[in-house]
Amino acid sequence: MAQLQATPPQTLCHSRRRSAGPAARRPMVTFRCSASARSSYSITLLPGDGIGPEVVDVAKNVLFVAGAKEGVELRFQEMLMGGAALDAVGVPLPDETLAAARASDGILLGAIGGYKWDTNEKHLKPETGLLDIRAGLGVFTNLRPVTVFPQLVDASPLKKEIAEGVDIMVVRELTGGIYFGRPRGFGTNDNGEETGFNTEIYSVSEIDRIARVAFEVARKRGGKLCSVDKANVLEASMLWRKRVTAIASEFPDVELSHMYVDNAAMQLVRNPKQFDTIVTNNIFGDILSDEASMITGSIGMLSSASVGESGPGLFEPIHGSAPDIAGQDKANPIATILSGAMLLKYGLGAENAAKRIETAVEQTLDNGFRTGDIYSPGTTLVGCKRMGMEVLKALESQK
Repeated sequence: MAQLQATPPQTLCHSRRRSAGPAARRPMVTFRCSASARSSYSITLLPGDGIGPEVVDVAKNVLFVAGAKEGVELRFQEMLMGGAALDAVGVPLPDETLAAARASDGILLGAIGGYKWDTNEKHLKPETGLLDIRAGLGVFTNLRPVTVFPQLVDASPLKKEIAEGVDIMVVRELTGGIYFGRPRGFGTNDNGEETGFNTEIYSVSEIDRIARVAFEVARKRGGKLCSVDKANVLEASMLWRKRVTAIASEFPDVELSHMYVDNAAMQLVRNPKQFDTIVTNNIFGDILSDEASMITGSIGMLSSASVGESGPGLFEPIHGSAPDIAGQDKANPIATILSGAMLLKYGLGAENAAKRIETAVEQTLDNGFRTGDIYSPGTTLVGCKRMGMEVLKALESQK
């Protein structure tokens, strides 16, 4: 790979505290860059399963060109994860993969899972590798932007007047709650019936740190934060609401509201523009962000970033592995391309390079190119590779 002479990219380590006094004594909350600003970075690629290798290959090329235009050299290495790792070495997250991910400046993941491994025991399921790498990297915050592109508003299942202008950021706690809580497992009740059980548990420190991140995000957006819980039923949610309310005193410029998760699910389709930033726990965030994604018209359009207090972040599209279309050049690579833009912005601090990708995607949509999931009459139907080529053309045409 050629060495590129460059000035360091703009650093975007967000949200450092501003002044002396009480605010300055609060814990500092940042979206950290994985390393100090420089011109060369190591990126670990985890293509994974299904359509993952197809969309990661496209995104890698876009990332390289966007970085080069801003004098940022990106060095890529591919590692096994998920079903691909199971088939090759017998585990969903090899030690070598986690070590490589930790040693890199950012990780781009394609997709995990497939029918082939559905009947595996839990510790041998591809999805276990995903949970393990999140825990291994310490990425406790998942950022999922939900934006309706003007070019695709007619693809939304909602009426145009409801979907138009939607711009939401879902902040999901990622390493706690029922997905990680213990005790968990199988047992037998007093009647001799087999049971399955999980534990929804959060500590004060886990809630406080995600709440502070969410308030910082809301402060930089529209100044409104909606905390979603089930505090009328669940003790874990009662503590969640108590702590989020307490943290709100540190952010008097952000308007806080609370909503039960069942009502939030309804409001997302009834009036999604009422939301600016949403913060919620692991399982509610998993469900609500997937629901919100459909407002945009396709899950194939949405990116995500998972970040922690130190070390590299994990960036991935929110769609699954889509094994039914894998290898057929039908996948929409835009979510993975935009995940690459989030990697540049939140992981490396290369905000200008990230903006180049976002602009190139919008130009490609303006030019009428669509994969099957977002196709409508009057537009040009293309496959995964062609969509990537058109984004590259738009990117390369930029000054």
